[in-house]
Amino acid sequence: MLIDFFYSLRDAKLPVSVKEYLTLLEALKAQVIQPSLDEFYFLARMTLVKDEKYFDKFDRAFGAYFHGVMQIPDDAFEIPLDWLKKRLERDFTAEEKKRIEALGGIDKLMERFKELLDEQKGRHEGGNKWIGTGGTSPYGHGGYNPEGFRIGGESSGNRSAVKVWDERGYRDYDDQVEIGTRNIKVALRRLRRFAREGAAEELDLPDTIRSTAANAGWLDLKMVPERHNNVKVLMLLDVGGSMDDHIKRVEELFSAAEAEFKHLEFYYFHNCVYDFLWKNTRRRHTERTPTFDVLHKFTPDYKLIFVGDATMSPYEVLQPGGSVEYNNAEAGAVWLRRLADQFPHHAWLNPEPERLWEYRQSIGAIRNVLGNRMYGLTMAGLEAAMRALSK
Repeated sequence: MLIDFFYSLRDAKLPVSVKEYLTLLEALKAQVIQPSLDEFYFLARMTLVKDEKYFDKFDRAFGAYFHGVMQIPDDAFEIPLDWLKKRLERDFTAEEKKRIEALGGIDKLMERFKELLDEQKGRHEGGNKWIGTGGTSPYGHGGYNPEGFRIGGESSGNRSAVKVWDERGYRDYDDQVEIGTRNIKVALRRLRRFAREGAAEELDLPDTIRSTAANAGWLDLKMVPERHNNVKVLMLLDVGGSMDDHIKRVEELFSAAEAEFKHLEFYYFHNCVYDFLWKNTRRRHTERTPTFDVLHKFTPDYKLIFVGDATMSPYEVLQPGGSVEYNNAEAGAVWLRRLADQFPHHAWLNPEPERLWEYRQSIGAIRNVLGNRMYGLTMAGLEAAMRALSK
């Protein structure tokens, strides 16, 4: 039986050797496991599979060979409650979505929301009026409305919420991530201005040769300070929400920037810049930096780089109180304009595919505020952005 099993693994393109097969037989002879198919599976995988990259192939080959041998456990049909709730969420067709009308602005939404808080007494689901789940009301989650408030729960994927009432969980970008490609660093190197600073610790070979020759061949070493990229960069990074789709690329960019720029400062924001920024996302509610302080702390020779998908409700950019997290006193566009005025050399890097930009009103609004200085987070976009910042 086990000889056929061995050859079935070889037929599945698994690099199983005779020596490993004999090891399996010795383990079975020594009775290191109970007479159980589950325990045999783990023993066979441990002795026959050299690399974890072959685990999937082994599982398929094992299942094909022992098909029907293992009995189905009693709890095999226990379905997680979270999965059932997710499956019960309504799936709206394009025609149904077109028939659902927006109330017409954040002020009307807020006014109606306050009325519902006074009137509603219980839980609702699947409706079009009350605060609930799975319906077409502007208030709740798990359903659809072209313009509403998401209250609790996870996003259903439409990303059309004007405000979100929920504790948002973000994490900082990892600046130690291994760079998948050196091309990002190469692109960033277009933004550089070298200067020699510090103690003389680097050999000046041309001057050493010239001085030695002038000294009748007697070695005369000449040292100079090491050259460093003297460009100063201020990076503002959007974190959380829809930016979760782009974490890997942003971490690669962030890590490359830390390696390339000696003078790099960074802060986080969510969706759009408002009156405060933060350094540590876990403590963003207690350790905030007023944006006015950033405007006055850094000189205009800093190169300002925004990194974000700029994908949000247009109210978040254009209207006071538009932030999904709190009632901001001034519109995001006002703060973006202040930053652009303080730092003439600025650019916005957007990880969203450029073919989608024309369908995002918020992207158009931000591009207008920043004088169309938005570039895709691609190699071509990075090079274009670095060229613009160098001018």
